[in-house]
Amino acid sequence: MTAKRDAKREDLKGRLIEAAQARIQASGLAGLRARDITADAGCALGALYTAFADLDELILHVNSITLARLGAALEQEATGAAEPRAKLRALAKAYLSFARDNRMAWKALFEHRMAPGVAVPGWHLAEHAVLIQHLVEPLAALLPAAATPELLARARTLFSAVHGIVAISLEDRFIGLAPTDLESELLGFVGTLVSGLETERGMNCCDRLLPHGTLPL
Repeated sequence: MTAKRDAKREDLKGRLIEAAQARIQASGLAGLRARDITADAGCALGALYTAFADLDELILHVNSITLARLGAALEQEATGAAEPRAKLRALAKAYLSFARDNRMAWKALFEHRMAPGVAVPGWHLAEHAVLIQHLVEPLAALLPAAATPELLARARTLFSAVHGIVAISLEDRFIGLAPTDLESELLGFVGTLVSGLETERGMNCCDRLLPHGTLPL
């Protein structure tokens, strides 16, 4: 009996997630209502609260799926390029493509807020590692002397910069890039950043080779 009840609950959760996902993909988080989701899922309004604590928890599960899809897209690009510059450019291009093709679901990752005083569950925070995990390896190749905390900080900085360029431009902000220029400018930015890191690596190498107190010519 318990197994049958659990199976029904999982089926209900799946239908609610699917309905919420469709609503978010169509129109984002704005105006997302529990009543509409349950109607789409073919269940009573109160059924949502037997499957999830509240609407926020349901949204977290939808965002979890989006993060997994984004992670798969980035993973595919990360394994297709060996050289650090090519890999970072490929990751930036894949991120832009995912944001363009999944606009509302992508925006929901960053727009959703929990109720005041309610923390985001640890399991969902951990899933956000997918946003930077593929950046660490190429950055480590560019900065072999960097410790893990520094590499993680650089990865977060790089992601923030790429995300900012993509978000501002896709939102048609005044300062954003035109659609025709966005991809080339984004890849150019990443290339410039890599060139700077290569220069930094070269300077650090020279510093280690020079005798103490000697200035380079």
